[in-house]
Amino acid sequence: MLKKFKNWFNKNFYNKDAQLRERYLDIKNHDVEINGIKYFLAKAMIPDIPEILGIERSVYGGQTPWDDRAFRSELMRKNDRLYLVLRRNDWLVAFIGCSLNDHTKDCHITNVAVAPNFQNHGLGYFLVTTIIKKARQMEYDKVTLEVRVSNTRAQKLYRDIGFVDNGLKKDYYYNDREDALNMILDITKIG
Repeated sequence: MLKKFKNWFNKNFYNKDAQLRERYLDIKNHDVEINGIKYFLAKAMIPDIPEILGIERSVYGGQTPWDDRAFRSELMRKNDRLYLVLRRNDWLVAFIGCSLNDHTKDCHITNVAVAPNFQNHGLGYFLVTTIIKKARQMEYDKVTLEVRVSNTRAQKLYRDIGFVDNGLKKDYYYNDREDALNMILDITKIG
């Protein structure tokens, strides 16, 4: 009886965006193979934060653009955030995060980082394309992100995936005031 009521309630009162979000953000942790190597893909959780910060430090020259509190706040927002981690032999080696806006149909990638020893192995590509697939499943229109103007390797990856430049944000990064290149991918045009 309760199941019938839930189905009736969801059909009549629950909005479509919420249904899609609930359906596609329910990530099942599972093994994945990337370029012939097995990894474990999981939804990020609070206990992952120290390792996430460790990757940030290793990638950003000892700096952590986001602190423990910022990641904790993001991970607690279950309805409009999605954070994924990749593990190899129980070591966190890469992560990605995004914010989801049902009103603008924008999936905004907030963070992506790969531990230095695992760079150039397809992990960044895998994570970004996984987020794009989720955004498409949720019937979003676009995926956006910012990238440092000095990070030409990341820009090349994003352009190879299909992102295009969408303006410059002056003095965007807090710690060194570096400009950010805003990039966008129109996923309504992907076949």
